[in-house]
Amino acid sequence: MYLGVDVGGTKTLVAVLSDEGVILEKEKFPTPKKYGEWLADLEKTLKGFKNGDFLAAGVGVAASSLDRRNGIARAFGNLPWKNAPVQADVERVAECPAVVENDAKMAGLSEAMMLKDKFSRVAYVTVSTGIGFALIENCVINTGVGDGGGRTILLEYKDKLMPWEDFAGGRAIAEKYGEAHDINDQATWQAICRELA
Repeated sequence: MYLGVDVGGTKTLVAVLSDEGVILEKEKFPTPKKYGEWLADLEKTLKGFKNGDFLAAGVGVAASSLDRRNGIARAFGNLPWKNAPVQADVERVAECPAVVENDAKMAGLSEAMMLKDKFSRVAYVTVSTGIGFALIENCVINTGVGDGGGRTILLEYKDKLMPWEDFAGGRAIAEKYGEAHDINDQATWQAICRELA
């Protein structure tokens, strides 16, 4: 079995996967502002699973700066965590080897693997709390692209240059229109799409 962990700016998703990639168990919890609290919540979640004995763990983090060699998330766009030793801590609580990567890059890799028979290069963009993106070439993550996400792309908005994420990310959408899951009318979504473009 394998462990998958997706650490977002507002929530953390945890899943146990079979050798075939089928999700056997899953859980989510709000991502705390303090790293130590997040680690305690992760450990509690893992203890609540029926399945364990993981062969490996994959951890996607919404990090804007990542020390891939040592699995340390140096900085986050939407969390106050600094120099979080994610790899070492996950390996300790899950009792298995772990790999840590930018969350958008891991999501992009998943999409690219499903499209590998059609496309050798895949660009991936995700809008969540922030905006993340990735470039995948021959099912290999290009680590030189996208860690900073939508904070690193400046676009003109209301006659001034602004980071894309500041006006089109999930947090910006929630501030202007309300939480996305509460928006039901097509006109509002069309307005949001115009702002994303």
